[in-house]
Amino acid sequence: MTTVDAAARHRPAVLTVEDLTVVYEVDEPVTAVRDATLSLAPGEILGLAGESGCGKTTLAYAINRLHKPPARIASGSIVFHDRDGADVDILGLGENELRAFRWDKLSMVFQGAMNALNPVTTIRSQLDDTLRTHRPGMSRAERRERSADVLRRVGVDPARLTSYPHELSGGMRQRVMIAMAMLLEPQLMIMDEPTTALDVVVQRDILREIVRLRDELSFAVIFITHDLPLLLEISDRIAVMLAGEIVELASADDIYRSPQHPYTKKLLGSFPSLSGDRGAFIRTGVDEEKEAVR
Repeated sequence: MTTVDAAARHRPAVLTVEDLTVVYEVDEPVTAVRDATLSLAPGEILGLAGESGCGKTTLAYAINRLHKPPARIASGSIVFHDRDGADVDILGLGENELRAFRWDKLSMVFQGAMNALNPVTTIRSQLDDTLRTHRPGMSRAERRERSADVLRRVGVDPARLTSYPHELSGGMRQRVMIAMAMLLEPQLMIMDEPTTALDVVVQRDILREIVRLRDELSFAVIFITHDLPLLLEISDRIAVMLAGEIVELASADDIYRSPQHPYTKKLLGSFPSLSGDRGAFIRTGVDEEKEAVR
């Protein structure tokens, strides 16, 4: 059962997910996400933590309606609450409506920036294509200025608009993905492990940019990672997933100081100590992790 902080129930929401279940229809159907329930307030960073394979990315793809067969949303609801007061049933959107909704209201930063960017198209062309599709009234000069502006916001020189993805470093490619996600000023961004493949120095820079941009533009963020210490640092609330279920949902401070679920406690207990026997910690940590999963 999910443990939810009481204050979250009374805050306005930009997204509400209730009892969402996702099934992979293979020879023996596999339930990848089971009865997931969460809400997200405007401007909030919600961390989604858990081990690899627990269903984090499956949940993110379901919210964005990106799944293809054999994946199927078996039950539940996903409602986006627009700033203009309208409620959008994401699961009820037709293909054309969904195409207009994505990136405009809800965008996503994918885990592999090199795979998400078109390798044979310049950064300018990729940004321009999004603007031409969703903002047909913008002139060519306005599109170029907007593209340059979002690159500046994420710390990339606008001169890089003429570059191809392979000409950028890993950190710059990830910044370009974040720029693409915020191009249309969406109200919600889903970030699927955006810093996992980067070194710790670049990670730190990008995390600072994400928090700064959130503060500046007031969009909400679902930040997915297996790195719980990172989420404790940047998140307002954290949802912990285990075997396809959200087993705990609380403020970052409550998760750190008073975790309720045994798995959350084990994750916190796996933090490395700054002193003591490193070998003993590794042996103990592995044993405790196995026991938590059991």
